[in-house]
Amino acid sequence: MAHILVIDDDELVAKTIVALLQSAAHTVDVATDGRNALRAYRPGAYDLVVTDIFMPEVEGLETIREIRRIDTVVPIIAMSGGPRATLMSGAMSTMDHLEVAQLLGATRSIGKPITRSKLLPVVDECLAARKGGRS
Repeated sequence: MAHILVIDDDELVAKTIVALLQSAAHTVDVATDGRNALRAYRPGAYDLVVTDIFMPEVEGLETIREIRRIDTVVPIIAMSGGPRATLMSGAMSTMDHLEVAQLLGATRSIGKPITRSKLLPVVDECLAARKGGRS
């Protein structure tokens, strides 16, 4: 069905996501962090990107921003089990990382732990919106 890039440094989480996506007939590539994902990413190569927020090297928020800079079309799903954090002083003193991910260009976000019932409906929604936007 769709070609999806999964970016997560946690091998068990990545394997779980891959298994869920493959069970829905998707083809999946995996990158272990944002740096590897950005090296491999080419606009048009993927129908969807699913990325963790907290990773070594290049973390998820920067990965989202960079993918969005070179590809304004591909849907991006951000995922995290991380806590709320202080980002800067002033108007945005505390904000959920997933909210920030959407401000930086993520299409949707989901919290961990990842389950079939959480992931697949969001994947289907993002892919349907992308297909509808291609006319």
